[in-house]
Amino acid sequence: MQRVEMEISSLPISASLRGKLISGGYTCLSFLFSVSPSDIARDLKISENEALEILRVASQRRGSERSNGTSSIVNGAQSAWEMLNEEESLGRITTSCSELDDILGGGISCKEVTEIGGVPGIGKTQLGIQLAVNVQIPMDYGGLQGKAIYIDTEGSFMVERALQIAEACFEDMREYHGFLKRDLQACQVNTQPKDFLENIFYFRVCSYTEQIAVVNYLEKFISEHKDVKVVIIDSVTFHFRQDFDDMALRTRLLGGMALKLMKLAKKFTLAVVLLNQVTTKYTDGQYQLALALGDSWSHACTNRVILYWNCNERYAYIDKSPSIRSAAAPYSVTGRGIRSSVSNSKRVKMM
Repeated sequence: MQRVEMEISSLPISASLRGKLISGGYTCLSFLFSVSPSDIARDLKISENEALEILRVASQRRGSERSNGTSSIVNGAQSAWEMLNEEESLGRITTSCSELDDILGGGISCKEVTEIGGVPGIGKTQLGIQLAVNVQIPMDYGGLQGKAIYIDTEGSFMVERALQIAEACFEDMREYHGFLKRDLQACQVNTQPKDFLENIFYFRVCSYTEQIAVVNYLEKFISEHKDVKVVIIDSVTFHFRQDFDDMALRTRLLGGMALKLMKLAKKFTLAVVLLNQVTTKYTDGQYQLALALGDSWSHACTNRVILYWNCNERYAYIDKSPSIRSAAAPYSVTGRGIRSSVSNSKRVKMM
């Protein structure tokens, strides 16, 4: 069941105050009623009188919405049987590695937020680009025939690499066609490697405020591009690990962003993939590698996948998921993209 969540952008206050609220992590009315006027004044660097005025307007708006009945429950209950059938019918995005797809239950699932983290050089960006290409595989070949949004916070997206992976994906489809003796003529006309690039919407963000602004804009953008089936953020934590002295502010900003991403995944039946960095954590008298932002951030994601080295081989481990068991699988990063580690020339199984 869901409740209508009033957005800060709907408040009848000045544009500058709305901008400060959103930049400060106050993206929904409910966030305002859990803090004091002095907290708002400090976070937004405004006077307490301005903070009191914001709370007064917010209280009036909330009272108005309640009197109109718009804050009541708007979606009825759903049976567990319906939920199971819905989950089993959800589309999945292949990773182009059959072993990795197997432990993921068939690939990256729609309507869920999946976090993928690992050390530098393990292939996080490579996997992100692979998913942005693979989401476009036509339905005739087991794909979702969708488009991708790629939000780049580090400047690591490489368009030349995306083209290489797109060319390999096209060759895989052609080989799959030959295997099934299907007519590929329509696919050859409508899906060329360059078309894959045209269906990746790229956003470069250079600060945490830009990142929040883009995430807030996604709902409108996806409403106008309804065939978007995956949103990838590479990486979700980069701008939040620098120059943050106020940890409470950082937690609030990340919580608001995670909430919006989860709602997007559910509302538009798409996959959200958050690539994450690693840090060190002191546990039981020794330092260990852990995904950035700590355990509290892990609750923002439906699934968590950790990429790691085992000798000279890359592995992916399902660290957290409500629907699939923990398991590990090897994978390779090749000139053609993500592939099974058994043989780089092995034919990729379409979903």
